[in-house]
Amino acid sequence: MAATVGIQFKIMPENIDINLEELRTKIKKTVESFESGIFNEAKEEPIAFGLKALIITIALSEDEQSDKVENALSKIPGVSSVELIDYRRVVG
Repeated sequence: MAATVGIQFKIMPENIDINLEELRTKIKKTVESFESGIFNEAKEEPIAFGLKALIITIALSEDEQSDKVENALSKIPGVSSVELIDYRRVVG
């Protein structure tokens, strides 16, 4: 049985007019479309001039590739960029 990994992504919206609640919903659906994908949380992080990034935390089986999730997230309308900021094996 594969281990579970905890992953954090920093997701930048295209502009300040993007509705972060709608974006959060699309991100959750995208993450959960992966067999082992579990959406944990999304926090807003102020960047500059009213722009906020979403810092999302997900759980994924180590067998699934995080870059596939990253690519899927980057294709969501309204997403400017996706950056993997933390990747660690979850013990449990």
